[in-house]
Amino acid sequence: MKKAILYVNQFFGQIGGEDKADFSPEIKEGLVGPAMELQKQLGEGVEVTHTIICGDNYMGSNTGEAIETILGYLEDKEFDIFFAGPAFRAGRYGSACGHIGKAVKERFNVQVISSMNEENPGVEMFRSHIYIFKGGASAAAMRKDIKKMATFGNKILNGEELLSADEEGYYGRGIRRQVWLNPPVTAADRVIDMLLKKVHGKEFQTELPIPEQDMVPVAEPIKDLTKAKIAIVTSGGIVPVDNPDRIQSASATRWGKYDVSNIDRLESGVFKTIHAGFDPAAANADPNVIVPLDALKTYEKEGKIGKMHDYFYATVGTGTTQGEASRMGKEIVADLQEADVDGVILTST
Repeated sequence: MKKAILYVNQFFGQIGGEDKADFSPEIKEGLVGPAMELQKQLGEGVEVTHTIICGDNYMGSNTGEAIETILGYLEDKEFDIFFAGPAFRAGRYGSACGHIGKAVKERFNVQVISSMNEENPGVEMFRSHIYIFKGGASAAAMRKDIKKMATFGNKILNGEELLSADEEGYYGRGIRRQVWLNPPVTAADRVIDMLLKKVHGKEFQTELPIPEQDMVPVAEPIKDLTKAKIAIVTSGGIVPVDNPDRIQSASATRWGKYDVSNIDRLESGVFKTIHAGFDPAAANADPNVIVPLDALKTYEKEGKIGKMHDYFYATVGTGTTQGEASRMGKEIVADLQEADVDGVILTST
């Protein structure tokens, strides 16, 4: 009998919703939540022995600690394969599945299977480390997504031939392997065939796909800084201490806008960083090291810049995908343009 273990977040682990997102890792013997459907789809030849549960915020804010705790739970467990999710379009959940999946594969040398929607930031972060199947946008696709995971899991456990990413339904991992065609076709014949299809406007599949590059043109210089309105945008996670916009500590999908019109610097205890990718001590002691409001307000008084914008904008960069960053950037730019901002100081960590 083969054995499997499933990782889920606090919601699907039946602990609670957003109010329980800081739930620390726990392992339960047997089937919890989606593990029941996974067991059904895997069939009688595989037993899902345990369900691991961890809050999305806890994994995002305490990634190293959470991973080591879960790996500790698994040290004395026998398992042949590991599943995580499905995570649908939930960014924090997808990131968590990827983090623990990558760690489990590296520590125990077992295959890990998950499922995420194409817009989940976890796809780009972890597609090269674990199998991530193309999934639905919400839990409405739960049974369909778990069936894909289980079917592929059984193929691995039974030693069956694994087909290409497109044929199996998971996101490409950037791995190329040699395939013997039957009947054989030489590379010269294949490339000429593709060329002829391209010349005649027919569809063809390249054997070496090249990712599209998102090139951003360089902006025109500001002609006179002494008359310019300048804003600060940061991916360093500086927010009011209560984090009113609930920006995630990693794999962010939200941003915030904060009024600084009546202050000359960001005070410790009033502002802090929620960024999970660096030691926050220095930034929490003096948030101006990430958002240099004090320096720019001084420049404003000295006439080096015309005016500081009344707001600064913040999100978190660690683990945030290009797609999410692009979307948030466009939303922030629209707000800056509406406020007639001339230039932006973009800071990170």
